Amino acid sequence: MNDEPPYAWVVVWAAFLSLAVIFGVSYSFAAFFESFAAEFAAQRADVALVFGLSGLIYFVLGAGAGMLADRFGPRVVCCAGMLCIAGALFATSLAHSMAAVYLSYGVGIGVGIALVYTPAIASVQPWFTRRRGLAAGIASAGIGAGTLVVPLLATSAIAAVQWRDALRLLALGVLVLGLGAAMLLRRAPAARRPASGEVPGSSLREALHSSSFWWLYLSAVAAAPTMFVPFAHASAAARDLGIGDSLAVGLVGLIGIGSLVGRFVIGALADRIGRGKTLVLMQLSMGASYLLWYGAGGYVALALFALWFGLSYGGIVSLLPALCMDLFGARAVASIIGTLYTGAALGNLLGPVIAGAVFDRVGSYGPVIWACIGLSALATLASARLIRPQTRAPG
Repeated sequence: MNDEPPYAWVVVWAAFLSLAVIFGVSYSFAAFFESFAAEFAAQRADVALVFGLSGLIYFVLGAGAGMLADRFGPRVVCCAGMLCIAGALFATSLAHSMAAVYLSYGVGIGVGIALVYTPAIASVQPWFTRRRGLAAGIASAGIGAGTLVVPLLATSAIAAVQWRDALRLLALGVLVLGLGAAMLLRRAPAARRPASGEVPGSSLREALHSSSFWWLYLSAVAAAPTMFVPFAHASAAARDLGIGDSLAVGLVGLIGIGSLVGRFVIGALADRIGRGKTLVLMQLSMGASYLLWYGAGGYVALALFALWFGLSYGGIVSLLPALCMDLFGARAVASIIGTLYTGAALGNLLGPVIAGAVFDRVGSYGPVIWACIGLSALATLASARLIRPQTRAPG
């Protein structure tokens, strides 16, 4: 039985492509890491701060972007974000200091992703009822696809035309593919305010008074460092073992492959066994994957870590928006998802930066790995509270 309107799937794939573009750009940071370090004579912690700053901004501003999308619709907000990202990439190509890179790549791309991420992913949930987990998984799989493809394209572009022109090519891709996808996003009928009153569901204020929201928020806070350290440092760890640049950056692509599998398979699984239970399993799995990184002595072990980590990470990211819709309804879903994502902000900023600082001091990622395993255990416990019977939002 197909109980969703046909345009619902257009929105799913438009969100898929939008997320592929913005996170492909974000995680292409791994390809530019060495170029920035060499060009500006910067240490790892200094370069990692670019990635952390961008993540801090797009997670903190995601709540505001969600509110804008609830008010004006996802299309306008996402188009503005794509224009911002393209402009930031071009500005980075002109940078002559790390300070300029912080401002353009860190702040500019962070603002642009904030304007796209929450509005795009939140636009999908209200279109679906029966297959919400699958739809959310497909849409968020764009993150995995972008993570797989764009960093490798960026690496090839850097080798062919150097890093400044590679950034300009990325900017052009955002204008063509990203802006085109954003134009297809549309607010679901279920999320439109009826003439007779409010859209069913909780307001943001009501959600913030729910214990369910705060357990979900704690799980996001605790999981964030574990989720973002590999994107900034797995490639550098591979280079430390003597692995070449293409294979090292390819680890980010392998995370993307695992993430793609996680989003499709885990989203569908969650529709069957429950999204709360599935979230607990994925949090536990993500922490366990770090044991492979800890014991890695070569490329094979790091590749297996990247795939396992990516599957777990992808499953988690695909579940959070669907859980918000399950718990709080369509009334303020973009605002609620955006507010939830602020929980990942500090972890995205501090996780990669502290990991770089630890490595600069002790020459090893060992302490970072054990800290991430501990944080994953905390995220698992917080997620487990969602399995208990919850009182759903009105409507």
